[in-house]
Amino acid sequence: MAKFSKLVTRFQKDESGATAIEYGLIAALIAVVIIGALTAMGDSLTTKFEAVNSGLNQ
Repeated sequence: MAKFSKLVTRFQKDESGATAIEYGLIAALIAVVIIGALTAMGDSLTTKFEAVNSGLNQ
């Protein structure tokens, strides 16, 4: 029983898993922001390319 209580105590003090989860959440948030920015810029770039294309076709 003493081994089990030592194992539980050591498991409760170990925070390396929590740190990995935090880094994963930060990376996911950064990815969402990048995707949102690229989506917003993509629409304006599409409009610009269509304007250039119609200008070249005239």
